[in-house]
Amino acid sequence: MRLWVQVHTWTSLISMIFLLMLCLTGLPLIFHEEIDHLFEDEIAAPAMPADTPLLPLDRLIAAAKQQLPQQHALFVSLKQAEPLIVVAMSPTAIPVPGQFHRLTVDARTGVVLGEEAPHQDVMDVILRIHRDMFTGLPGELFLGLMGLVFAASIVSGVVVYWPFMRRLQFGTVRDRSARLKWLDLHNLLGIVTVSWALAVGLTGTINTLAVPLFDLWRAKTMPALLAPYQGKPLAEAKSIEAAVGAVRTAFPDRLVTSITLPTTTRFGSPQHLMIWTKGRTPFTARMFKPVLVDAQDSSKMVVPELAWYLTALQVSRPLHFGDYGGLPLKIIWATLDVITIIVLCSGLYLWAAKRWGFRRKASGVVASAAPAVVST
Repeated sequence: MRLWVQVHTWTSLISMIFLLMLCLTGLPLIFHEEIDHLFEDEIAAPAMPADTPLLPLDRLIAAAKQQLPQQHALFVSLKQAEPLIVVAMSPTAIPVPGQFHRLTVDARTGVVLGEEAPHQDVMDVILRIHRDMFTGLPGELFLGLMGLVFAASIVSGVVVYWPFMRRLQFGTVRDRSARLKWLDLHNLLGIVTVSWALAVGLTGTINTLAVPLFDLWRAKTMPALLAPYQGKPLAEAKSIEAAVGAVRTAFPDRLVTSITLPTTTRFGSPQHLMIWTKGRTPFTARMFKPVLVDAQDSSKMVVPELAWYLTALQVSRPLHFGDYGGLPLKIIWATLDVITIIVLCSGLYLWAAKRWGFRRKASGVVASAAPAVVST
């Protein structure tokens, strides 16, 4: 038991500051959609009858190209909540960092409503801190390691708490001293949130591996699929609308979210439209699957199989973010997050109070053992 106590103490202390940061930044991120809706000046679709038909995607993309004729259209995002599309453009066929233009086009009229201003708001900063602490992939992997240390802290905490369950009635909070009261509260709140904290910690660790896992899948899957097309010139898509329609017909249970136009970069194909889809339910809305459609013949499509580790990654996302059950689930997630913050802070207090108590006791022993000084 002393060994488990040591494991719990040191794994908690090692991960404490990073877990506090993740909990504090994760709290507003739970409600990021609501916060963005309140404070972001987003481009909205004009009011029109609900049954207004949508124009073909080819016409909408052509409207964006007319606005910036010297730019190359790279990919198109389809808004799910509004009849809008966003066309991403760059000065060259290979995207240049920091030189993207994102034009929002009304899907009913083909009118370019404006360009998304490249800026970084408060929520973007909070997300970067939460995701990688502004250090990129090394920061993500480090936080993933802290997630594993946190999981070890939770498991060891359950083992340490087990003897208390045999001696005290569940929910008992003794108030003989401040430290004893906080010890009981720490144990009680920790055991109440143990399943949630373990699930969020492990799914967060899995999410930190998103970049290397996608790169691994791409390196193992895409070269074989695209080998016959490498070195060929970029194909001009015959009909983007037909390609999207073919995907919707083949996969009626999925929503089309974006289209990558033929490209020579590693995230696409020179001879295909890469059409990204996602599930229609709140839980599967974070589970994406690509479909490669021949740029000249929309009846020819290839669906790359996702590896098991990408499936695990995508399943972990809704469990981590807690955004698949609407606002009620977000409130529950936020409440559990606040309780976890209290558990972390109380654990730090208990460790500091114990250390301070040992030092005072040691000082008292030294003082009593010192020879008395007699003045003459």
